[in-house]
Amino acid sequence: MVASIVSGSFKLLLWGLAAIGIATLVLVGMMAWPLRQPSELASISESRKFMDFKTLPEVNRFQARDGTYLAYRHYSSDRPLATDRIAILVHGSSGSSRSAIQALSKALAARGVENFAVDIRGHGESGTRGDIRYFGQLEDDLADLVGEIRKTHPAAPLILIGHSAGGGFALRVAGSPIQNLFVRTVLLAPYLGYDAPSNRPDAGGWVSADIPRLLALQVMRKLGIDWAESLPTVAFAVAPNSAKILNANYSNRLLRNFAASRDFRQDLASARMPLVIFAGAADELMLSEKYQDAVGNRVPVKIIDGVSHMGIVGDPAAVSIIADDVAKSEVSSR
Repeated sequence: MVASIVSGSFKLLLWGLAAIGIATLVLVGMMAWPLRQPSELASISESRKFMDFKTLPEVNRFQARDGTYLAYRHYSSDRPLATDRIAILVHGSSGSSRSAIQALSKALAARGVENFAVDIRGHGESGTRGDIRYFGQLEDDLADLVGEIRKTHPAAPLILIGHSAGGGFALRVAGSPIQNLFVRTVLLAPYLGYDAPSNRPDAGGWVSADIPRLLALQVMRKLGIDWAESLPTVAFAVAPNSAKILNANYSNRLLRNFAASRDFRQDLASARMPLVIFAGAADELMLSEKYQDAVGNRVPVKIIDGVSHMGIVGDPAAVSIIADDVAKSEVSSR
């Protein structure tokens, strides 16, 4: 009798160990799945041809709480009667302050809106390209930038502006514990998530995701294992010769942090300050006509005819509309 019980228990142990071994092999195989680099997306690359690099401000730096110096570009206003507000601009995926968002920064400054275009950590001249140290670090960095701005502008209302993935991150911030740092959030063609109604499959060919690796990392996080979060999980359709200025891929922790929450509706529900969305009717990465379905009546959505995904921050007509809105919208003082 005892021998039978022992034998049965031993068999169960062997089966359990075998199952664990198989599961481990499956996870290892999924983790090792190669990340595919998509072909260059010309509509994104061509947007850089219209930038005026001669008027690009020099890089400034501030020290984040971990001691790292992060980069930004400061656009001051030459107007004698500047507005009472200041804007922080966040670029899209792969980019930096040295990107098409420059046109909007210049237009804001021309309207009296002093603004700061930041290189989000993991981009441009901020930190390690394509990675961050921990999930949530980008919110910490943004709060530290606000602290830097407050040294010279202690009471000016701050407006957060984000484009594409930066728009998704701006929405995350709008629903986060640091949302009160900003009086208003402006989302420009925001990426709300891969399953949001407004997203085209693979973001119109801009993104290639390593789905097996993403799934494996999700399982590992649930098991409390996060050592592999530095592995790249998405690649972007950047030009082959653009490595000095653009990110070709993101680590998993950067991908998760530089975005809206897993369910962007949670960010919307938590946001207490005003939000607005601007998008182009000709956006090739997003389905602009679906934004209103995605956000409901919570957020006004303004669609600009004939404007592409990068055109929303580079097309003169679109830039003028958005800059006017930021400069003239009613904001409360802190």
